[in-house]
Amino acid sequence: MLNALKKLKKKPAESKNFLILGLGGIGYHLATRLLDEEYSVTVIESDPDLVRHADDNLDARIINGSAMSIDCWQEAAADQMDYMIAVTDNDAVNMMTSMIADKFGIACKIARVRSLDFGNKDALLQGDDLKIDLFIHPEELAAQEIARLIKRTAGDEIIDIALGQMQVLAARIHDDSPLANKTLIEIAKSYNEFPFRVIAISRGITTIIPGGEHEILPHDQILVMANKDDLPRLIDLAGIQQQRRNRIMILGGGLVGCRLAELLGKEVHVRLIEQDEQRATELSSLLPHTEILHGNGSDKYVLEEAGLPDMDTFIATTGQNETNIMSCLLAKQLMEPAETDNSLRNLKKTICMVNNTDYMVLASTSGSDIVLNKKILAGNEILTYISRNELLSVMHMHGFDAEVVDLIAAPGAPVTRKPLAKLDPSFTGHIIIGSVFRDGAWHTAVGSTHIQEGNRAIVICNSDYLKEVRKMFTA
Repeated sequence: MLNALKKLKKKPAESKNFLILGLGGIGYHLATRLLDEEYSVTVIESDPDLVRHADDNLDARIINGSAMSIDCWQEAAADQMDYMIAVTDNDAVNMMTSMIADKFGIACKIARVRSLDFGNKDALLQGDDLKIDLFIHPEELAAQEIARLIKRTAGDEIIDIALGQMQVLAARIHDDSPLANKTLIEIAKSYNEFPFRVIAISRGITTIIPGGEHEILPHDQILVMANKDDLPRLIDLAGIQQQRRNRIMILGGGLVGCRLAELLGKEVHVRLIEQDEQRATELSSLLPHTEILHGNGSDKYVLEEAGLPDMDTFIATTGQNETNIMSCLLAKQLMEPAETDNSLRNLKKTICMVNNTDYMVLASTSGSDIVLNKKILAGNEILTYISRNELLSVMHMHGFDAEVVDLIAAPGAPVTRKPLAKLDPSFTGHIIIGSVFRDGAWHTAVGSTHIQEGNRAIVICNSDYLKEVRKMFTA
């Protein structure tokens, strides 16, 4: 039967119809994002409970059946699909369905594969062998992102954009910060030695895309964009103390925790706590450069005995949301005793893995300095790939309901028709254009900036406004 599938015709390349296999965490998140982008989405899922939930909440076509059933593929009109995204909880199924998708003539196949034995440059089986155009390793994405944050000299998050020429700094504003209790207009007048722009403010559970009248308050977390060469001056201005992360404690020896210890173990002192005794024994053999401890990392006395108060950074990577959130809250208290000077306390950091996006705000407001979600990391990797002709990159800013988008203005795009100050006012508070590349250099965007076709821009938007950004920059 599969041989006959080679003869089936594809739909024209300009359409974008998606077939998603699996409605677990990543599948549901992707379906939601793609529907927000106004794409057509069909899903095959075998779990009737997940199907009922999706039927009630997603405007997608849901088929209750096996991803390995050719009848389900035919019911889904797979020959009319442009993209297949396999994100079931089974690596083998995801790889096999990519070959089935190829037989149906689906042009682009994306597969979630936990194992790093497939798809990397040294693997026995490459993407061409398995008919996979993009491998998604969510745990690897999470471990690499945390490792990147740890290796930064500053304790707050720094994101490279525009091929590293521009950077976005996420910083917590403390009571004595020179930026505290000032509006953005006042800050621009007082600190004009180099160009920078505050592009987002996280206050409690709310993310603000600010205008000039917005005031920065103590305890806000802000995103600031600046030229890479100006970043040291920006760090000084924001009152951020820099510190190398030399002593790291990881809670949880699963795929993320193990891989993170592997990435960091040769460069810094890493101590990992694993509750399962057999897994702890395995990790002792797998991670020769990491100190492995067996115990319950959500217990205060275990953390104290493990030496947490002397650590620079605590990272919770277990598979339990509640465990990670509560452990970070506990770790924050143990690492930052009340009598410690504030300037020293702020150097201690906690990083929390959260699998449920509904818990991300809770985690970021209850003691975690940086909150990461594998679904969002994987989703942005996929969205950037499928929109690569329109979007150069999409990055989610941890702790903010905000995306940083790198894209190019198409001929005739709405954004090219008038200066920024005269664009649709309904975008105010949701979309801000931070920088524009022209004449060989990046320039901070202001109200009088008029983007021309072919100009590259960095745009910051609330997560649910990504499709509006795309519309602004496409004809």
